[in-house]
Amino acid sequence: MSTARSARLRGWPLTLVLAGVAGLSVGPFYWLVVAATRSDSEIFDWPPNLLPGGHLGENLDHLQAKIGLGRVVLNSLAVAGLQTTGALVVALLAGYAFAKFRFRGRTVLFALLLSTLVVPEQVMLVPLFKMMMSLGLLDSYQAVVLPGLCVPFAIFLMRQALSSMPDELLDAARVDGAGELRVLWSVVVPVMRPALAALAIFLFLGSWNQFVWPLIALRSPGMHTLPVALATLHASESTTDYGAILAGTAVSTLPMMVLFLALQRQFISGLLAGATKG
Repeated sequence: MSTARSARLRGWPLTLVLAGVAGLSVGPFYWLVVAATRSDSEIFDWPPNLLPGGHLGENLDHLQAKIGLGRVVLNSLAVAGLQTTGALVVALLAGYAFAKFRFRGRTVLFALLLSTLVVPEQVMLVPLFKMMMSLGLLDSYQAVVLPGLCVPFAIFLMRQALSSMPDELLDAARVDGAGELRVLWSVVVPVMRPALAALAIFLFLGSWNQFVWPLIALRSPGMHTLPVALATLHASESTTDYGAILAGTAVSTLPMMVLFLALQRQFISGLLAGATKG
């Protein structure tokens, strides 16, 4: 038996294990998509039918009639897009300052920033609610977007990525007469594009899926994001329309899939860039 064939045979157990793990990962999502195309009675059939049904349009029509599917999807896209963009800008500026500038109290300030990672989100709900109420921002997108602009994990990731960037690149741009903003835009941003792409995925995912704070801050049904609208649909009816809810859940996964597919090349390299230097 040749060495190459022997190596392939030895690799079969690992291949089977990885295939099983992939099946366990993809299986629930596939069932979600299949269930979104079925009626309530068909969802609970036993044994289950793993082929798509013909009720997807009906389920989406129910969602549109009950919660205004198009409106809540646009609400979620607006909130997630604004929050992700703002958090990226804040993380880039703060990470750049922590990584490349020397100032008194830098280490202490960075330690204080990291210490906020251990504070549960639930602890901040009441103070945050009172703050937004005093500012008159409740039931507005600002109430949801503003608290998510400063993300300690995002600042930490950008600081780690920027720490691995050679100072000589920045010094060369300064010698050529570039100011700090010019250096940041023309040198730092192109080099940090993979890290920014990876961070954008994390931030968008967190913003798109957030539920508790939008549920508290957004009182008008017309302002609801998709997760909140699906939860209120489940709670407001005496009988649960599982087909419609599962169809809405399937729709909620589409933006994340599109974003990840668009940025997948930068995703892994961005994570590695943030882990190369402490």
